[in-house]
Amino acid sequence: MTQKLPRSELLYTKSKPIDHLNISDSILLMANEQKKAAIDVLNASQSIEQAINEIYEHLIINLKGRLVYVGAGTSARIGVQDGVELFPTFSWPKDRLDFIIAGGNKAITNSVENAEDDILAAKESIKKKSINEQDVVIGLAASGNTAFTCEVMKEAEKIGALTIAISNNPKGKILSFGKVQIILNTKEEVILGSTRLKAGTAQKICLNVISSLIMVKMGRVQNGKMSHMVPTNRKLKARKLRIEKEI
Repeated sequence: MTQKLPRSELLYTKSKPIDHLNISDSILLMANEQKKAAIDVLNASQSIEQAINEIYEHLIINLKGRLVYVGAGTSARIGVQDGVELFPTFSWPKDRLDFIIAGGNKAITNSVENAEDDILAAKESIKKKSINEQDVVIGLAASGNTAFTCEVMKEAEKIGALTIAISNNPKGKILSFGKVQIILNTKEEVILGSTRLKAGTAQKICLNVISSLIMVKMGRVQNGKMSHMVPTNRKLKARKLRIEKEI
């Protein structure tokens, strides 16, 4: 029996293939598809709200609990991009943040062969990072079926960590391992299977919303300003002074 592919792996048929379009029409097509990614996030707003509330309550109770982002390939890089900004923007403690990346840190800038299929490495990473019941583990997978990410989420759930599963496939296996399940149903990409496009955009928006509103609930934003920002250069030091005066 042939396995049914997720829609992100199917051919986009709402226009001519992108390589058959002129540049002007290609830009219009891609921009409109990216706009749809934001709508897909909005459609998941109820589960995103649940995730924000669950994570906030979990981290308030568990004062040593970490936000742990998990993924492979593009999804891993998007998780890293969101997580690394939490210290300079909100002064979120670095020891309360971690990443589990298929292929390790070198996979952030390079493709690591077969890393996303390495279940043993997933199990080892749980032990190496000392994941425990105080942590929040956020797993991202465009296909929803990435073996490495699913295994990490499965083990984290067994340990008792709060698990947040984010999938661009409504039938993704990762959803089985999330206490909170977020579906970003972005469907076909204009370049078949290139989930760095619409799927990646939806993941980035989703994580922006989740992490920012957790920090708002924690009082790290005042009057819409980054009251807890960490100034690391001249521009940011000036901004910090302006914010403090205004607050």
